[in-house]
Amino acid sequence: MDQKLADTILNELEELILDGTFENGERLDEVTLAKRFGVSRTPVREALQKLVLAGLVEQQPRRGAFVRQPGPVELIEMFEVMAELEASCARFAASRISDEALDELRAANQRCQAAVEANDADRYYEENEVFHKIIYRQSGNGLLEQEALRLHRRLKPFRRVQLRLRGRMRQSMAEHLEIVEALTRADANAAAEALRAHVAVQGEKFHHLAATFKTSAA
Repeated sequence: MDQKLADTILNELEELILDGTFENGERLDEVTLAKRFGVSRTPVREALQKLVLAGLVEQQPRRGAFVRQPGPVELIEMFEVMAELEASCARFAASRISDEALDELRAANQRCQAAVEANDADRYYEENEVFHKIIYRQSGNGLLEQEALRLHRRLKPFRRVQLRLRGRMRQSMAEHLEIVEALTRADANAAAEALRAHVAVQGEKFHHLAATFKTSAA
């Protein structure tokens, strides 16, 4: 199966769910979607499975797949946990990260900066994902890394779309530089706090997310 095709459909379905085209509780029929995208059912099925993992779709036995928009409380709770997981990764990584990994972080930041200059939010997210995964790995704690990756996958559509908030990419870039500086100094507390603040959703970011995702009160 063409994984790139499945990922393209995944991204388009995320957009359709998050902008309200597909409403909360609406059934997503594989055959109908395959016709819409001009593909077989296989990449559609793969995309739906990933949406289930992200929490945007619920698979009901003998009924099919249904849109599931997270409520604002659930959304903020997920980001709170993600912020603490990543802060822990940074705290451990401060004393364990290798020089090679620090170079990888700096290289990822250079690519992020290029995406900022091109005003390419999707490209920025791809490089941002690389940046975060390096820190997860350099925590040196396999269980923590896996838990961070699991929640990262679930929050992917939400983290990706918030980058469209005006000025957010440049702000994120500045936060990346602060994180790398703290890791370079082996300052565990500063690294943890910088990454926690980077991931946390509060104030303007949360209001933007809530409006964009048309979250339900459920």
